Amino acid sequence: MSAETTSMLVTFVPLIGMVVLLYFFMIRPQKKKEKQAADMRNSIEVGDGITTIGGIVGCVASIKEDTFVLETGSDRVKMRFKRWAIQDVEKLSLDTPADSSVSK
Repeated sequence: MSAETTSMLVTFVPLIGMVVLLYFFMIRPQKKKEKQAADMRNSIEVGDGITTIGGIVGCVASIKEDTFVLETGSDRVKMRFKRWAIQDVEKLSLDTPADSSVSK
C-alpha cells in the first residue's frame, strides 16, 4: 500500500467508527422506543385507563381508526383525541380477584 492510501485509511476509519457508534447508542434506541410507543397506542381497548400528553386522565369509551373517545370525571364528560396524544395506558384487568386484604 502506498503512503496516500494508508493516510486516507487512518483518516476515515475513526470517522466511520464514530458513525457506527452514533447509530448504536442514539438512533437505534430511539427507534426501539418509538416502536414501543406505537405498539402501546395501537393496543388500547374500550375500558382502558388513559393519560394523555396534556395530563387528562380517563377511560376509553370508543375507538375509531386514528381517534378515541375519552370519558373523564364523575360527570362522564366525553372528549375525542387522536391516538398520538396517548402518553400512558393502564389496561383494564378483569382477571384480578377481589381485594384479598379483607378478613373473613
